[in-house]
Amino acid sequence: MKRREFFNWVGLGLLASSLPVAIAACTTDTTTTASSPSQGAAKDWQKIGTVAELNKTGQLLVQNSPVGAVLVVGTSKAAKNLIAVNPTCTHQGCTVAWKTDKNQFVCPCHDAKFARDGKVQAAPAEKPLRTYLAKIENDSVFVKPA
Repeated sequence: MKRREFFNWVGLGLLASSLPVAIAACTTDTTTTASSPSQGAAKDWQKIGTVAELNKTGQLLVQNSPVGAVLVVGTSKAAKNLIAVNPTCTHQGCTVAWKTDKNQFVCPCHDAKFARDGKVQAAPAEKPLRTYLAKIENDSVFVKPA
């Protein structure tokens, strides 16, 4: 092996071994710093609609709220009994519907069933729906992660 080839191989080895360190140094986790303020805001009560919207059908579905997708079930007359869940089925992501007569959430795609508190009652879903606290204040409906 000639001297020039030796130094080429040593240089290439040093470059290859320092590449992971250089990549790690150049990569910063912007998700934690960029989303920290919004995560803090998402922990507080968030307005997702009005009492009029809720009372119209007894349900208020908001796909793009500050806390994500939310389905609130109830009316202003029974404000203490409001139910609020993330309506995304934990099986394959379909939007569940509230069935008043059965007192449960049902997925239209694969017939998974969830109780009022989001717990799975019938497969194929295995994980519960995410729940929220809900309240009515000044003709507005608010939710907060439970």
